[in-house]
Amino acid sequence: MANTDVLEQAGLADYLEDDGGRHQVEMQGLLDALTTKEVKGSMADEGSLENIMVTQSRTGVIYATTRAAQFGFKGAGDPAWGNLGQGAPETSGIPNQPDRSEVKVTLDAESNEYGDTNGDKDMRKAVAEYYNHWFRKGKNSQYTWQNVAITSGGRSGLCRLMASLTNVNCGYFLPDYTAYEQLLGCFTGISPIPIEHDKGVTTSAAHLQSRIRVHGLGAFLLSNPTNPTGNIVEGKNLDDWVKVAREESCLFMMDEFYSHYMYEDKLPGDTRPFHTFSSAEFVDDVNKDPICIINGLTKNWRLPGWRVCWVVGPKHCIDALSAVGSFMDGGAPHPLQRAAVPFLAPNFVKEDALALQAHFRQKRDYMLQELAALGIKVRKPEATFYLWADVSDLPEPLNNGVIFFEHCIRHNVICVPGIFFDVNPFHRRRFSKSPYLNHLRMSYGPAWPNLKMAVQGMKQLIDKAKAGTLGPLSKPEEPPSKRSRK
Repeated sequence: MANTDVLEQAGLADYLEDDGGRHQVEMQGLLDALTTKEVKGSMADEGSLENIMVTQSRTGVIYATTRAAQFGFKGAGDPAWGNLGQGAPETSGIPNQPDRSEVKVTLDAESNEYGDTNGDKDMRKAVAEYYNHWFRKGKNSQYTWQNVAITSGGRSGLCRLMASLTNVNCGYFLPDYTAYEQLLGCFTGISPIPIEHDKGVTTSAAHLQSRIRVHGLGAFLLSNPTNPTGNIVEGKNLDDWVKVAREESCLFMMDEFYSHYMYEDKLPGDTRPFHTFSSAEFVDDVNKDPICIINGLTKNWRLPGWRVCWVVGPKHCIDALSAVGSFMDGGAPHPLQRAAVPFLAPNFVKEDALALQAHFRQKRDYMLQELAALGIKVRKPEATFYLWADVSDLPEPLNNGVIFFEHCIRHNVICVPGIFFDVNPFHRRRFSKSPYLNHLRMSYGPAWPNLKMAVQGMKQLIDKAKAGTLGPLSKPEEPPSKRSRK
């Protein structure tokens, strides 16, 4: 079957034409591990806007939800859809969470003014105290407000870091967070270099150090806990990683956004009242060790709409982020920073993390059981709210992650094809050879009704495939605006 026929059958041809740009459709694997790219052929004259503004790749979640919108998905919280593509936790109340009703956003003359580019001083102090309280008790070197930059979301902090790097080889692992592809491909000061794991979904310190030396890495970007696999590096293993960063003078940009979503027993000797970790625990000198930590309210505090996050690191790094932020984003919302300070109080953090872990552990265990019953292989995640699912044992054609996704959105279920996590800046590697073609990321971030709806939708889909009654991929209905143009 010709590539154009496959795209037409999947209902993708019109989508690529109308919603295109130079961002890839990670739709590899359609029938014969087909590799395609979303390319909008421009008929415009040279020098027109289409030729000077380039549409960048979409992240996996945005691609999946945009594609689902063609089949009626109305956005986050749509009760008719089981949205397992959601990259955010449920934001409604959960059992035993601490009271949030007294947190108020005050709008007065001072808070309505521009804040400092690196954030409100009280919020920066609160973040520093959070790390000192939970991870640096008894250590001579302590974080201060000058070690903290408050940013308008985690990606804003990551962008500031990337924009601050100059002439650096930057390593990253596979698989990892889909937005790293854009981060590693859009900033001219870095050359991205993928590093393979030597121990399944993780890497030994010795291997990490050897790769840093072989490739001359000056920086390394990674998520820990890992998105999408839910793996953790903590305790001595994390200490060894920090030592490697120190010995090699390699800036480790540690994305610790899921560090409260921990479901297994604490390590021996850990006296904290809930299971958590941070590379901050193993930093010797907060102003010398090349460790920058990215975290925020988005995931660990279940407040994605606040867009209040932070970068913690050596003072000279934070100063560099201020310079970049002055032209890149201007800083996080001033009133929300001030309102967020109570969320970092030790007792609130403890109660909130314990409630979060109990609630999301139940959802994780439910999804593991249900997916196993459907014949979907899943690695048990120790952290995050994601499942790295392998559909290779399902009946054809659902044993391909991309085709499984396409059928899912026609059954009101959203997940994210695994190829989006095969981070590939500049698209220099062949996606048709990706080891993640039969994988998908499924989130148990949404509320219970969405999870149960998604399981039911996938069961119906798989039952049809087993019975031989799974029909061809239907085309989405044309929007009224397009019908009117014909």
